Formats: sequence, C-alpha cells, structure tokens
Amino acid sequence: MIHVCGSWLSDAATQSVFDALTAQGHEVFVVGGCVRNALLGVPVSDVDMATNADPETVIALAKAAKLRAIPTGIEHGTITILSNGTPFEVTSYRRDVATDGRRATIAFAQSAEEDAHRRDFTMNALYADRHGQVRDFVGGLADVQARRLRFIDDPTDRIKEDYLRILRFFRFSAWYTDPQGGMDQEALAAIADNLDGLSALSKERVTHEFLKLLTAPNPSLAVATMQHVGVLQALLPGASAQSLPVLIDAQNQIGVQIDVIARLVSLGAAEPEAQLRLSKAQSKALALYDAQRGGSERPAVLGYRYGVEPSLQILCLRSAALETPLPALARQDVERGAEAVFPIKAADLMQDYSGPALGEALRRLERQWIASDFKMTREDLLRAE
Repeated sequence: MIHVCGSWLSDAATQSVFDALTAQGHEVFVVGGCVRNALLGVPVSDVDMATNADPETVIALAKAAKLRAIPTGIEHGTITILSNGTPFEVTSYRRDVATDGRRATIAFAQSAEEDAHRRDFTMNALYADRHGQVRDFVGGLADVQARRLRFIDDPTDRIKEDYLRILRFFRFSAWYTDPQGGMDQEALAAIADNLDGLSALSKERVTHEFLKLLTAPNPSLAVATMQHVGVLQALLPGASAQSLPVLIDAQNQIGVQIDVIARLVSLGAAEPEAQLRLSKAQSKALALYDAQRGGSERPAVLGYRYGVEPSLQILCLRSAALETPLPALARQDVERGAEAVFPIKAADLMQDYSGPALGEALRRLERQWIASDFKMTREDLLRAE
C-alpha cells in the first residue's frame, strides 16, 4: 500500500473536517493536487476533499461539528468548510451529464471511482483517506512515479469536456513531469485535433492558465511543444518559443525573480493584450519591457529610470532578443543607477526660470548629469547652467 503523509494531512484542522464528514458514516478522501504533490515531494498548499455526501448533507454535518460551511460552488457540488481558519473545498462525487467544452452539467455519483473518471489527468485523480492510504482508480500512481502526464481514459473525450485542459496539459507538464521522458503522444495528437475549441474559452481563463504555466521554473519545453502542435499560435498570433530558453538562462545567470510578463514579452506575440486579460500593473510592465527590450540605454541609466528588478529584466530580454551575453557588471551598474539621486531641485533654478522653461531646464541638467555617469555635483551643474 502507498501512503502519503505530512502536516497538511495530520493537522487538527484537516482531521476535524474528516471527523465532521464521517460522523454519519460517509466516505471522505483528500484528492487531487495535495496527494500528487505529497507523492512528488512538492509542498502542499490547498487541501481538497471528495465525499459521497451530497452538498446539503456536507453543510449539515459541518454545522453539527461547529464548522463554518460556505456554499462557494454548490451548483457544482462544492462547499468550502472553514476549520481553524483554514479553508477546505469539499466536493461531492460527480459525473458529467453533458458538456459544451467550457462547462459541464453534472450529476452526483456514488463512488470515488466514478468521480475519478471525470477528472482531467491521472496524476490529479489520486485519493487518500485520513490515514494517508492512497486509492488509485485510473493508473495515476505509476504516472506520478514516472513523472508522466496522461489524460484519463480517452484524451479527446477529456479535452472536449473542457478545452482549457489543453492549456492545463502544458502547465502541469512544465511543473510536474520529467522533461527527459517527453510528452504523451496520444495527448498531443488529440490536442492538435481540437485547437478550434480554444476560441470558445474566456480570456480570463486562458490568461490565468497561461501565466501559471509561465511561472514554472523552466517552461521552455512546454512552450516549444505548444508551438509545435499549434497551440501557441492559436493563443498568441506571431508568438515564438525561440527566445524563451535564452531569456531564462539570462535570468538565472543574473539572479532575478521569475517575471511572467518578461517571459510573455520574449515570445514576441503581436498585441498580446488583445488575446489576454492582464491587470493594469501587468499591462504597464508589458509596455515598459516591450519598449525597452530593443533600446540601448546603459544599465546604470535603466536602474536610475526604472529601478533594479525591472531594469535587470530588460537587460535579460535584450540578451535573449539579440542572443548576446549580459553586460559584465550588469547588476552592479543597475544598482548604482538605482541609488543615484539627481542633485538639482526646482528651487535651485527658480530665480532664473519659471513655468515650462523651468521644467525644460531641469530636464536639460538631468541629461547632462546622466551623461556624466551621475558624477556631476550640484555645483557642477549650476555652473554649467
């Protein structure tokens, strides 16, 4: 028997939910990502549960145990239970009655095995009881051990139930599979045959899934395979995966944070904002990176204008676009520029200038100061003026 363990399972908050839902003999398992991650040795964040109790019974059992029950997705059979302040999504066993590629009409099922067969990938359909004993109905254990991603049963059927699973396939591949093992050819063939379904998905869902893919430590293989089967072009016309691995190498070399917008810009898509739903902050970063990746401002000047992290991302993007090494002292120069403070204030020039002329004088002196590599003092600049 295979078991999982960890504080996420043994914690009193988790066990209290088990206590509540099994009080009248119902079946309850933890399921999905928490079991997968525990088996892979990856940190567990969210703990989801599945049960043969219907949603109304779940609510009643939670209340009887003095736990708060929130009907966050009751139409889909999901109730969120708060235990010691921790949320647990509890979903009644389900089976799909009808699907349209975006959403499903569901009916409640009686067994975990039936519930497993409506999920997406074998590694996401592993169940464990309160003691950690794993139940596998679809061959997920062998796939987890091989770090291999496969659709459950027929890939085409799973994709047509929800076309977002095409993107999820590449996201989970980037995060959890062995790149040396390659990707499941049956899955890729089904994906290539169902590209038209991507157009039915909302921009919000596509953006959420695609950006999560780009947050993987190294999504290069997944994105290159997306391009190979036509997914990347269907999502982002004009995009290419060619520069992404070069960008990631540069980012790793200089020690910057993972920046999904920099990675998105490296793909070179035509008007990505027309295809994705970005936040204001993301759109601002995209505009900056796109404008500056072909620029020539020195690292110190970038640091002065944009700060350390954005400037380093810009330098990585330039390195990837031109396939040239990063400047030798890139980080030191960027940090030096970020620390530089223009020594002239408007009050220093008010005796001689006002209005627009004052602003132009300040900008002129700032240009001189930058051209001096930030070395000119206040006195130097005032004498020059």
